[in-house]
Amino acid sequence: MAYDDSNIFARIIRGEIPCSTVYEDDHVLAFKDIQPQRRVHVLIIPKGHYVDMTDFSANASDAEIVAYTRAISRVAEKLGVAENGYRLITNTGVDGHQEVPHLHFHIVGGEPVGPMLKRT
Repeated sequence: MAYDDSNIFARIIRGEIPCSTVYEDDHVLAFKDIQPQRRVHVLIIPKGHYVDMTDFSANASDAEIVAYTRAISRVAEKLGVAENGYRLITNTGVDGHQEVPHLHFHIVGGEPVGPMLKRT
């Protein structure tokens, strides 16, 4: 899948759509989800144009990969969920139910998040 520069996260990075920023550095932006599923629900996105984790792991620079990985821990600490725990979620592709074609992780926590998956 080719990167779509008009997706909502690309527009947020460009400042066309406002967000409630929690963390930002040269490579990463983290912001509150507009439809939180738990008390704490933040999205963490790379500023580079990566469709999903497969694209990111194959094409991102070492600096981007390190910054993204470290940002996850920094955001969890800043949100106060690192000690008691949190769920880190990313969806990839159609079967993974990815809705926005820009790599993003959800940090959810601040309360018990429940079982990970239920067999359907």
